[in-house]
Amino acid sequence: MSDKIMEPLKLEPGWGMLFKKTKKSEKQPDYVGEIEIPAGLEGRKEVSLWKRTSKAGKVYLSIKVSEPWKPKEKAEPARPQRSAPPVDPDFDDDLPF
Repeated sequence: MSDKIMEPLKLEPGWGMLFKKTKKSEKQPDYVGEIEIPAGLEGRKEVSLWKRTSKAGKVYLSIKVSEPWKPKEKAEPARPQRSAPPVDPDFDDDLPF
């Protein structure tokens, strides 16, 4: 993962870490690391990165993999239900004309 042997890191599913690598040639990557892919996570995913510093003072990038962000759909306001007016049982609607 880096130039020095490190003890394994415990990663939560969907999270990973990248460490800046001391490059010996331009073909080598700038950062190396690991990621724990959650079970059942396939297809296009969003990746977020945070630049952090370990307790030992080593700068690294913390990675989070998640479903792509989607804006919440605007729910239409509920229309009030009209209720039928109360019926008077004594009301006679037979019109004489």
